[in-house]
Amino acid sequence: MSVILVPLLTVINIIINLYIYLLVGAVILSWLHAFNVVNSSNRFVYLVGDFLYRVTEPALRPIRNMLPNLGGIDLSPLVLILGLVFLQNVLQRLAWQFG
Repeated sequence: MSVILVPLLTVINIIINLYIYLLVGAVILSWLHAFNVVNSSNRFVYLVGDFLYRVTEPALRPIRNMLPNLGGIDLSPLVLILGLVFLQNVLQRLAWQFG
């Protein structure tokens, strides 16, 4: 059982890490766009932004619907990252238990 479970939990942990990096990238790109540092008319910037939006928005939308309206402050990426880190800790404890 642990022969299969530990590598599977490791792969899930890597996927969660990659998704956290994508979330941070989406937040940084949204800040750069909001302060007019990057031009969204640039094709590459548009493609990167569109990709990050399509990857992160399905997970962020339900969190945004649950959080109260704070004006221009969006805390949903922070809530999602904290939830993912919690999930990683649970998976690590499972891997230690079976490993």
